[in-house]
Amino acid sequence: MRILGIDPGFATIGFGLVEADRGQVHMVTYGAITTPAGLPLSRRLYQIGTDMEDLIGQLKPDVISIEELFFNTNITTGIAVAHGRGVILYAAEKCGIPLYEYTPSQVKLAVTGYGKAEKHQVMDMTKRLLKLKSVPRPDDAADALALALCHARSFTSRLPQTGNVKETV
Repeated sequence: MRILGIDPGFATIGFGLVEADRGQVHMVTYGAITTPAGLPLSRRLYQIGTDMEDLIGQLKPDVISIEELFFNTNITTGIAVAHGRGVILYAAEKCGIPLYEYTPSQVKLAVTGYGKAEKHQVMDMTKRLLKLKSVPRPDDAADALALALCHARSFTSRLPQTGNVKETV
């Protein structure tokens, strides 16, 4: 299974593609989509949508794993990130790719075994689990790989679905 993890944003959108097979997961590629700061939000959102559709077409994931939003202290930034996330959800649906959403705590738990792990712990475990020489940069790409790992670990732990049973996340 090819899993594309997405760390949503509007200035920088991290992505990481992993392949998972029989409990083994390895990294295929990672990176970031960026939009110029001087552009109006509407233009940045359009670029995110176009770039995401291109990325999905190139990488051909079976599923997309994306982080659910939580608002910390800066509500203005959070709203812009929510707009970007909406465009990413739209692109996934337009391309017909199943989408799974995970909270930051779910990602931390899946990758480190502790739902309140620190960011550096998640990044270090992502590096170790994928047998990488260093933590991927930018941080958004490392976060995206952690999201892909989260889905690989969560999805493969489920019993196979048969009959008319619907999947839920």
